[in-house]
Amino acid sequence: MTGLIARSVGLAGRLEPTNLDVQPGELVALVGPNGGGKTSLLRALARIEGASGVVSIGGEDVDLAPVARRRQLLAYLPASRDVIWPISVRDVVALGLERRDEARIDELLALLELEELARRPINRLSTGERARVLMARALVGKPQFLLLDEPLSNLDPYWVLRFLDLLETAAVSGQAVIVALHDFGQLNRFSRALLVADGNIQMDEAPAGMTASERFMEIFRIDRSDGAWTIRKQADRRSSR
Repeated sequence: MTGLIARSVGLAGRLEPTNLDVQPGELVALVGPNGGGKTSLLRALARIEGASGVVSIGGEDVDLAPVARRRQLLAYLPASRDVIWPISVRDVVALGLERRDEARIDELLALLELEELARRPINRLSTGERARVLMARALVGKPQFLLLDEPLSNLDPYWVLRFLDLLETAAVSGQAVIVALHDFGQLNRFSRALLVADGNIQMDEAPAGMTASERFMEIFRIDRSDGAWTIRKQADRRSSR
């Protein structure tokens, strides 16, 4: 099965032309300093903001796919959990489907423990509750690729672990998942890690090897000492370029 093939994708001033291949079943972590280009890469892959280059999934050019077909190819979850419209939780989840399927919606509401909130307007929920609703929307259509920008933010420890379990299950089922995150403690749950800085993919390897490398610590301006991360001394600081 052909996965995602991205060629020369970029966003002017934010992401340099970038190539990336991701196979079905991969669970990929996307890390990097603030402003380094993680969100820009996800948005370019999702074909948002007039991104340059070409992205194909299973041999299909995403730019040429009708809107309904795009829902089957990929789902993009932005980092913001702000929703201003008073739409019910059930209706928000339904937006992830080409055709409304009440049984499938019920399945996701149960999976994310949202049954009691199903009729509530999403703009009346807490940030963590909205995060669960938006994850349900991303998952409900079973897209081939999930592009998720900081989905673990604003979650309590229980839901961080539940989200990670859901993403692992999605990968085992054959979906590919790319997740931007900041918590290095979660990297061991991923099969592959990309480090993005200065608008480029700087590293692409197994998480354990990445976090142990000098290049990783140089880019983040941190060091590992006695099992804990510490700020790199100014005298040791080097450019990540």
